[in-house]
Amino acid sequence: MTLLERTRSLQEATEGLDVKRLSERDAREWVSRLTTVLSEHADRYYALDDPLISDAEYDALIDILKQFEKTFPSLRKEDSPTRRVGAPPLDAFRKVAHPEPMLSLGNAFSTGDLTAWYERCRRRLEVGDDDLEMVAEPKIDGLAVALTYEDGILVRGATRGDGRTGEDITANVRTIKSVPLELSGEQVPQRVEVRGEVYFSRAAFDWLNERLRKEGGKPFANPRNAAAGSLRLLDSRITAGRPLSFFAYAMGPSSRVPATTHSGLLESLRSWGFEVNDHVALFPSMDAVPSYCEGLSDRRDELDYEIDGVVLKVNRLDLQAELGNVSNAPRWAIAYKFAARETTTLLEDIIVNVGRTGQMTPEAVLKPVAIGGVTVSQATLHNFDYIRERDIRPGDTVTVRRAGDVIPQVMGPVVAARTGKEDPWTPPTTCPECGTPLERLDGEVDWYCVSADCPQQFVRLLEHFASRSALDIEGLGAKLAVQLAEAGLVRHLDDVFRLAAEDLLGLDGFAERKAEKLIQAIQAARECSLSRLLFGLGIRHVGKTTAEVLVSSFDSMDALGQATTADLEQVDGVGHVIAQSVHDWFQREDNQRLLRALKDVGVNMRRLEGEQPVLVADAGSNDALHGRTVVVTGTLPTLSRQEAESLVKRFGGRTASSVSRKTSFVVVGENAGSKASKAAELGIPMISEQDLLDMITNRAE
Repeated sequence: MTLLERTRSLQEATEGLDVKRLSERDAREWVSRLTTVLSEHADRYYALDDPLISDAEYDALIDILKQFEKTFPSLRKEDSPTRRVGAPPLDAFRKVAHPEPMLSLGNAFSTGDLTAWYERCRRRLEVGDDDLEMVAEPKIDGLAVALTYEDGILVRGATRGDGRTGEDITANVRTIKSVPLELSGEQVPQRVEVRGEVYFSRAAFDWLNERLRKEGGKPFANPRNAAAGSLRLLDSRITAGRPLSFFAYAMGPSSRVPATTHSGLLESLRSWGFEVNDHVALFPSMDAVPSYCEGLSDRRDELDYEIDGVVLKVNRLDLQAELGNVSNAPRWAIAYKFAARETTTLLEDIIVNVGRTGQMTPEAVLKPVAIGGVTVSQATLHNFDYIRERDIRPGDTVTVRRAGDVIPQVMGPVVAARTGKEDPWTPPTTCPECGTPLERLDGEVDWYCVSADCPQQFVRLLEHFASRSALDIEGLGAKLAVQLAEAGLVRHLDDVFRLAAEDLLGLDGFAERKAEKLIQAIQAARECSLSRLLFGLGIRHVGKTTAEVLVSSFDSMDALGQATTADLEQVDGVGHVIAQSVHDWFQREDNQRLLRALKDVGVNMRRLEGEQPVLVADAGSNDALHGRTVVVTGTLPTLSRQEAESLVKRFGGRTASSVSRKTSFVVVGENAGSKASKAAELGIPMISEQDLLDMITNRAE
């Protein structure tokens, strides 16, 4: 057996192994196998610089060996690998208005970001280094809730929702054993709100998913989703059967504040019967905080729950009040986000998907593997050049990373693991959906199907047209888009507005009430704003913000259609590429036919009164990205690349066209190409569009 085969065998055999129940003789054999495999991997890593498995997989095997050595101390040898390397709002619920908003947190992606935040706090408070005490605590990957107690009795539980309004989940939180139904101890306020995180332990999550599989149900992808789904069940008896847990981490509005520091509040919460995380730490200054964060990141897999970072807070409550908030984030707290997670697995196949603009997107079909608490079975391969440049082949063992803990992507093959049976992948020359020859446009790295009749393009366009950022037709998602297209009910976008309830009753999952509700949503969409409609048409390079900016200069679809490229380039934020794309779209006869048809079915084609571009925020003196060099790559969910770069500049940052060691972070969208790979090689943080918007709107100044 090859080293990789022996490693996989060990990984499978030791999964769920109860070391304490083994005899010393059996344990000695396990230790021998683990030591041999780990030593060979260490040699490949340190001597040959050619590892076969990821650091996380290696550390997982090290952890198993540590369990053996702890249980059987006599088996621990001086040359043991353990001595060489260290371990690493739903409509169904009543809405609840929070008495004080449940704020989100600004993000830090490096120790430099933490230091910069700390120095901003010091400057605002005009205090010396020793006068600014910090509290650090693990950032639990669960669901934030607020618990209200009156006279010591739990009277309400609510989700965070949008920060101002949440969902009333009182019946469900009452079933969580670590949530006190009645507070005990001294100095309990007459009325108090306790905030914290509902989560699943690793063991409880595994138990729940195993039970769901046995019952024929669908297992949850990760503990966070499991916690959120369990708290939003309408039948609290089902929630009671799921072993949820709760950590208290803050106190909201209270009739009496029992302490003058955040650490004091945590001690009060603990004394009243709440569970408070054991890894909370108090620091007199910032000096030791980076090592605490790094240490917790290294130990995150040893915890019995998922964490995705560290929350750092100013300890004194009066200083918190003096620092105040910016937008929907406090200045006195910040979230340090852990780096991307990666592992290795088998690349079973490469498939090609057709996007709504005809773009060919290769996707990896993987042997399912857990990365950071999420089971990944598919990942992006960016584009054909990405595959060719890295010589990624079906049958390869590949390194898979969740960039920014969000986007699964294949980084490349583990060439040393090849058996010789892996053949190079040949990309298609015709559209896999309609057979049209593919074209590569000037200046583009991607290949496109340019057929207006491609069925897969239309399904994706229909889904986009109905999405929340476009016409917001609730109920018309990916699954229904496929059904409507396959049934021939919707062949063009205007057909959506010709649907009747009886058309839907023959589709899977539709009853009379559901059909009527969808038709009502469709009728309401006729009155959508012009900018939403423009965005929903799926014009290349026109994101949500660009659509809003265009509508601020052109008051109707007719006016846009009559605009020349030069006219369009006069609009602030619209460059030549966008202008040409918009102009070309309006010149096509099939698109003109679509606009006439949409107008005929009563869709609004003019700018609504008061409709203006909705920018992310007003920069003003906000320099949240000051001193940052940012690279944008890939297709973002709502912003075009030009829009994202414009936002970076508006908020004090600089943009670059290539990734280097001077890059602060990379904003990554779908089909992110070589820039994402370069960022991964250099260890540059990669974030999503939403992370960028959070930095702009939440960053403490």
